[in-house]
Amino acid sequence: MKLATIGYEAATQDAVIGKLKAAGVEVLIDVRAVAASRRAGFSKTLLAASLKEAGIDYVHLRQLGTPKPGRDAARKGRIGEMRAIFEDHLAEPGAQLELAKATEIAREKTTALLCYEADACGCHRAIVAERICEAIAFEVENL
Repeated sequence: MKLATIGYEAATQDAVIGKLKAAGVEVLIDVRAVAASRRAGFSKTLLAASLKEAGIDYVHLRQLGTPKPGRDAARKGRIGEMRAIFEDHLAEPGAQLELAKATEIAREKTTALLCYEADACGCHRAIVAERICEAIAFEVENL
């Protein structure tokens, strides 16, 4: 089985939904701490409605988002610092509950994790994917 990840940094909403459909994704888990975006079509309400129209479920798990200091570090290219901040955050009870929920969703349906960064290697969603893969033997596909 596969677990997909996708970033929308340089993409349109139509392109992202097209990639999700082509990959057979049934559920998109939004792992942004703040599900708002200046990029057209990627704020929570509009994204959820567009995904529903495309036959894809939407779930926002805010506690799986990077805290502001981690986002700031990532913007400055300090990926190691972002990872350390996010790992600490991921140990918190709320994040652990949402990680368990994401794992259960991925166990039941073809799932993708969404965040902003185009490159999964520089994004916390790679860490979330790693943790899910510790519980379930998934191959990760970065769309």
